[in-house]
Amino acid sequence: MTAPNWARIWFRGAAIYGAIALSAGILLAPASPDGPRLEPLAFGLTALAFQIVFWIIGGDPVRYRPMMMAGVAEKLAFGVPALWFAKTGWADPAVALFALVDLVLGAGFALAWRATPASRGS
Repeated sequence: MTAPNWARIWFRGAAIYGAIALSAGILLAPASPDGPRLEPLAFGLTALAFQIVFWIIGGDPVRYRPMMMAGVAEKLAFGVPALWFAKTGWADPAVALFALVDLVLGAGFALAWRATPASRGS
């Protein structure tokens, strides 16, 4: 069996969205009077690297099915704390929008994992 076509589109779309959103965040980050800060840059670049993983999964979902749950974890790792921070006022409320998008993408990753056969013969 093959993976459902929507799983390919979902992962590739997530990669494109993530690359655009993260690149904009990196390039448009406010300057600090003390110079660049490592934490936001490292977060952005590490998350940007994970978009490559999503692109690869979208290319062959059956082969890379085991990596799909890592994608779910990545989406939860940002989405849940970001929502909490936005709710408590520790982050700009606009962050909640990006958190919700990530949580929806993560739910789609979990659904794709369930819908994708474990091997081509399954």
